[in-house]
Amino acid sequence: MRYEARLSGSGGQGLILIGIILAEAVGIYDGKNVVQTQSYGPEARGGASKSEVIISDETIYYPKATRLDLLLCMNQKSCDEYYLDLKKDGILIVDSSLVHQVPTNQVYQIPFTHLAKEELGKAFVANIIAIGAIAEISKVVKESSLTEAVLKRVPPWSAELNKKALSIGIEQGKKAAASLKLSRI
Repeated sequence: MRYEARLSGSGGQGLILIGIILAEAVGIYDGKNVVQTQSYGPEARGGASKSEVIISDETIYYPKATRLDLLLCMNQKSCDEYYLDLKKDGILIVDSSLVHQVPTNQVYQIPFTHLAKEELGKAFVANIIAIGAIAEISKVVKESSLTEAVLKRVPPWSAELNKKALSIGIEQGKKAAASLKLSRI
């Protein structure tokens, strides 16, 4: 089993952080083999940013994602640029607050940034909402493992905020999965 995920968007959206969180949750708490890599433009904020996570039950010999099982796009540019790397049956998840043109109708559209602002008053937790939705939709990581990894990585003063964000993401993932199933019928 080899599972390839790419979390993409703009610098400043916390994609590197959630890539690290996902890798730690899967590797440390779920006990699978994992490799996490990252790249970002020279600009600290606003430039292109992506984090890739490879998960396997065997040794990982090549640490780069080539045929994605999961693609998260937190902006339109990343959706346009990376969609063709997604496997035919891969999972596409977009922030519908910022991605308005999707290349397929087989997509999970969740307004991560809008939810972060409206529900929690803090746009910077949109990434944690997104990782909660990813966990629920993909089932690639246990919810308890993800919660543990999030709480180990975020500052203590933001623990409650991030737990709420994760919970919103999981709930939104459930709704999106149910909605997409209904549209396939």
